[in-house]
Amino acid sequence: MSLYRVFDIAGSGLTAQALRLNTTASNIANANTVSSSIDQTYRGRHPVFAAEFDRAKAEQGAGVKVMGIVESDAPLTTEYNPSHPLADEKGFIYKPNVNVMEEMANMISASRSYDANVQVADAAKQMLSRTLTLGQR
Repeated sequence: MSLYRVFDIAGSGLTAQALRLNTTASNIANANTVSSSIDQTYRGRHPVFAAEFDRAKAEQGAGVKVMGIVESDAPLTTEYNPSHPLADEKGFIYKPNVNVMEEMANMISASRSYDANVQVADAAKQMLSRTLTLGQR
């Protein structure tokens, strides 16, 4: 595998982790929203990734492919609060199924993965740069 393909692999990892960071930030931003119906309540979202093994078999390198973003199927939080302005006719309000602590851990993990991909790309850049200067001494 060519050293140039390392940039493609690290780039796909950067793209995937950036999406993961954005999705996690969206979950945290909506964690305390309130709704008057189950259908309108925000549900946590999580990206789904897959390794690109087909490209690896063709010796084009591997990478990460974003398959999509799925909504969490965890149950929503229901709270009886008849005095709330968004309470339904039975007095219930609905809150998202987002656990802020889990999301913060996910954000730290995504941030570290992003940083690792940056370091891989930087190391490849340094190796290519040093290769170009081999014959100059």
